[in-house]
Amino acid sequence: MCLGVPGKIVEIYEKNGLKMAKVDFGGIFREACLDYVPQAQVGEYCVIHVGFAISLLSEAEAKETLDLLRQISNVEEELGPGTT
Repeated sequence: MCLGVPGKIVEIYEKNGLKMAKVDFGGIFREACLDYVPQAQVGEYCVIHVGFAISLLSEAEAKETLDLLRQISNVEEELGPGTT
């Protein structure tokens, strides 16, 4: 199963000829490549999959997705891993 997680772009820079970003996942910061979404801007939300931003989304869509991911996580905590 593959999972793309939304995060907020907080910084954009170039690294080794690639457009890169520092992305905030609720206080956890990771680096991601923005070459698939070159129009991305600081403050926007994007879906990150294996270190690449693959699409942009609104803040409302990002928050809804993060809420759903939290709910899934809570179910696993209550029922145990592998039960969802």
